[in-house]
Amino acid sequence: MSKENRILVTGGSGFIGSRLRRENPDWIYVSSKDFDLTKQYYARGMFYEIKPTAVIHLAGKVGGVKDNSENQEEYFFHNTTINTNVVRYATETGVPRLLAALSTCAFPDNLRNYPFTEEDIFYGPPAKTNFSYGYSKRMLHVQCISCREQHGLNYSTFAPSNIYGPGDNFNSEKSHFVAALVSKLYKAREGETVEFWGTGKPLRQQLYVDDLVKIIPILLERHNTDIPLIVSPSENLSVSRMVDTLLSRIQKGVKIKYNAELDGQFRKDGSNKKLLNLLGDFNFTNFEDGIYKTYEWYSQK
Repeated sequence: MSKENRILVTGGSGFIGSRLRRENPDWIYVSSKDFDLTKQYYARGMFYEIKPTAVIHLAGKVGGVKDNSENQEEYFFHNTTINTNVVRYATETGVPRLLAALSTCAFPDNLRNYPFTEEDIFYGPPAKTNFSYGYSKRMLHVQCISCREQHGLNYSTFAPSNIYGPGDNFNSEKSHFVAALVSKLYKAREGETVEFWGTGKPLRQQLYVDDLVKIIPILLERHNTDIPLIVSPSENLSVSRMVDTLLSRIQKGVKIKYNAELDGQFRKDGSNKKLLNLLGDFNFTNFEDGIYKTYEWYSQK
């Protein structure tokens, strides 16, 4: 890689980073095994050693609603510390371009109008179930805005909706809903009852990981503003609809039960109007196709 084009990706061995590497193998990918970004010494050293010209910041601690709600301090510490160190030392070493991943979890729990827009991010607290994680992502956005205003650096953020697909974390205790859905239905025997958290009523926009992988390089080139650009498909499906969608594709005779606990936000659908204005024509993978591709990948592991 030439000195003029050294793109550094943090979280390089994670879910998104691993898929991104398949499409952009010439970029520099680092993980916690290379640099512990919760430590200032290693974060600072990473920038002085690699000398990137641009950073795609994906590193962080992520998990499902149960793990998030039960480990709030842990999520806050890890994400806030990593984000602060990465942006601070990118600034110190004069990296001119940084693109950082937020989450739609950073947006308020309750709003009057849906889908919400980028301007709504500070109009109320995040949901209780991911309160600390949501605030850590908001602070990342604040830090990037501060760097733009004080130092004139082109630091911007984007907020993807729920991400799923091949390579996700399929640990049912710590995974996001779609990964848990895939693993539970794959492991279930005919006639068995499969239990899921909540009521099945909450609505979610599910973003197929390979769609995001295609979008990130475009954002690196074109998203040069201070708005937390929402990256989401237009589909907004209930949890029960998603379960039924996969069941209808795999034709497995199981019973579904919802335990009515930890529903999380009822809805958190964001507008993709600004995104589509930036991208032009882009065809998102519909959920039925994406969940079946994920199930097929998981069944061949």
